Amino acid sequence: MQGPASHQQDTAPDSGADTEPEATRRDADVTESARANRGWWDRNADEYQVEHGTFLGDDRFVWGPEGLDEVEAELLGPPEDLKGKDVLEIGAGAAQCARWLAAQGARPVALDISHRQLQHALRIGAAFPLVCADAGALPFADGSFDLACSAYGALPFVADPVLVLKEVRRVLRPGGRFVFSVTHPIRWAFPDEPGPEGLSVSASYFDRTPYVEQDENGDAVYVEHHRTIGDRVRDVVAGGFRLVDLVEPEWPAWNTSEWGGWSPLRGNLIPGSAIFVCERD
Repeated sequence: MQGPASHQQDTAPDSGADTEPEATRRDADVTESARANRGWWDRNADEYQVEHGTFLGDDRFVWGPEGLDEVEAELLGPPEDLKGKDVLEIGAGAAQCARWLAAQGARPVALDISHRQLQHALRIGAAFPLVCADAGALPFADGSFDLACSAYGALPFVADPVLVLKEVRRVLRPGGRFVFSVTHPIRWAFPDEPGPEGLSVSASYFDRTPYVEQDENGDAVYVEHHRTIGDRVRDVVAGGFRLVDLVEPEWPAWNTSEWGGWSPLRGNLIPGSAIFVCERD
């Protein structure tokens, strides 16, 4: 699981430069988005794994900050049916989800744009292929996988989600399923704060202008793209998939942790994640 970076109206993180990057809303194309986010995840992978590694575990399959676990959700199918399946995890981060898949007898491949994130996958232990590549240009032959999944990986950060969806469809076999989770689009209308200050609408839900953090030269160092629920559904269809389910996980009573703007307070009032269950014919 790459995981949410949680920046949308947040204080900008340390980019490794002497000055904090400037947070703004402006256009960012495919190339700029990919370059910025590869650099951001390479620089921040260590801190991210320290901060969230315990919550994610080494071999759990968690769909988002709510803590919805694939063991219970079975969005890829019953665990016993995963045995022998070829599964691609996109935006794998430290490959916790792929590690869980391998424990079920699947044959996972973990892909991420960040080399440093994949080094953490090696640190934890990965007895399956790790691939450093862009989700918009998957280095696999047509029909290589039975299933694909992405827990907050790639889709929130790419400028052209349809390109990614078409690539995933290409590498899936007929009847293959792709399940991906993203920040719930409604969250873009609220400040990225876990407390009461994050409960008042502060921006238009319909403003699709990307959130960008840029350095003193105006070069993007982090980019996140907003799509409405309707946009996401249209993207799925344009990518050649059927949408068979849309899951909005409720915040469970056991989860008392905060993750950026995700919190029990907000999670009990507004959805934080959206999970799209898609199939190709």
